Amino acid sequence: MNSTKVVGYIRVSTESQVAEGVSLDAQRAKIAAWCLANDADLVAVYVDAGISGKRADNRPDLVAALDHVCRIGGALVVYSLSRLTRSTRDTITISERLEKAGADLVSLSEKIDTTSAAGKMVFRMMGVLNEFERDQISERTTAALAYKKSRGERTGKVPFGKSLASDGITLEVNALEEQVLDLIAQLHAAGESMRKIADELNRRNVPSKGGKPWKHSTIQRIIGRAA
Repeated sequence: MNSTKVVGYIRVSTESQVAEGVSLDAQRAKIAAWCLANDADLVAVYVDAGISGKRADNRPDLVAALDHVCRIGGALVVYSLSRLTRSTRDTITISERLEKAGADLVSLSEKIDTTSAAGKMVFRMMGVLNEFERDQISERTTAALAYKKSRGERTGKVPFGKSLASDGITLEVNALEEQVLDLIAQLHAAGESMRKIADELNRRNVPSKGGKPWKHSTIQRIIGRAA
């Protein structure tokens, strides 16, 4: 029976750890010991030294390790999930990519091993919890935006026809821009296309919010907002 092909990944985040190398050596030794105990073949170890674990896409050796293990369909072994990434979302994304490639993930500290049914269950639970967290954030954001809108407060870019009040929060009517909105509504009601409306505003030198030439896409957004 062929032994499992293992790609190891180790990481430290501070320059002192990089210089001393203790943490890197400890991680490497733990991975090698796991391979020996499980009759696995350690084919490569990738190292990101002195790099934060907050993001997974800015670590070249992690990218290389994932490419390697997905190519051979083996197992990615890390000392702990915190060495892999400190983002739950990145952890789930990585595990999903490995699963699609027929590869596995082993985290020694947490005793997570997706080569087993129990390990797969843990990751599925993490995925559910991560989705629940995203849904909660979305609900809170939607409720907060609705509340701010009900109070006439700014919720993003200041829309055409409004200006930011002196308190830096509340929106108030911009009389000059309101006249432009009326003109846009009249031209639209007369059957003019978005592009022709934009051309007409540019011909009249009507200033836009950012001082740029009017575009049909801008007119479309304004009309859509008023609908």
